[in-house]
Amino acid sequence: MARLKIGISVPERHVEKVIDALQAAGAGRVGDYARCASLWRVTGTWKPLPGSRPYDGEVGEVQQGEESRVESVCDAEQAEAVLRAVRAAHPYEEPVIHFLPLCEPGLER
Repeated sequence: MARLKIGISVPERHVEKVIDALQAAGAGRVGDYARCASLWRVTGTWKPLPGSRPYDGEVGEVQQGEESRVESVCDAEQAEAVLRAVRAAHPYEEPVIHFLPLCEPGLER
């Protein structure tokens, strides 16, 4: 069974909502543990272009802001459901959500 690492940048006050969405979609399971995630603070930068509806900042102006980086895991089969759940819970118009394949040598699934 292929596993994926999920990476999401999110405003700090929305972290719990995003982690709840991950769990509801089946992500964050590691062995006999659920809701597993790593968090750290990062500084994001963006420039809203014409036609955008920015959560923070003004169209045409470069912005910087404090965010949290949330990382978790899911099975590859869960990726579409996880993506939908995170987009529904995330406040950004265009959230940054990455899925990366994991290599887990020696583990039988």
